Amino acid sequence: MSKKNDLNDEELSLFHSEIKGVRRIQQDKIPPQPPASKFKTAELRSKRTNQQEQREARQAAASFAFSDGFEAWFDPNQPLKYVKPGSDSHEVKRLRRGDYPPDLILDLHGLKRDDAKLEIAALLHTAIRQHCACVCIVHGIGEHILKKSVPNWLVQHPDVLAFHQAPLEWGGNGALLVLLNIG
Repeated sequence: MSKKNDLNDEELSLFHSEIKGVRRIQQDKIPPQPPASKFKTAELRSKRTNQQEQREARQAAASFAFSDGFEAWFDPNQPLKYVKPGSDSHEVKRLRRGDYPPDLILDLHGLKRDDAKLEIAALLHTAIRQHCACVCIVHGIGEHILKKSVPNWLVQHPDVLAFHQAPLEWGGNGALLVLLNIG
């Protein structure tokens, strides 16, 4: 009984005559890679560790600016807004109108207060480093914990020029547009 892939003598002879003089290529340039799954897993693990280290470094570098003991006063009858003393008050009006589209958006939904503070610090640090003039921080409404804390932290940061409750297209009552000093 012969298998479907078995060759007869004539075909084998033809094959051997065609490959006569062929030799195996010596691999001398690029070392072979380990199997893809192990290689990718190790690479991803290394990448995740590196990204986490960078994130922690950014947060550590920026988190010094915020104190939980500071509480600013904001008029409860007005939309949430702030202009740094000595800055142009017209800029907060431009924020309110949505003249500045945010370059970066940070969504804090689901984060605890301390984690949110670190994420905001990292956002501001990154935005300033990347020369982003306007960022949007979506704090949500929920139980008003972040809604009350985020403005108090932003007021303390030296590079925050102004912020205003975001227009509806960027989150409305549950978000702030923040104008940064990138110069």
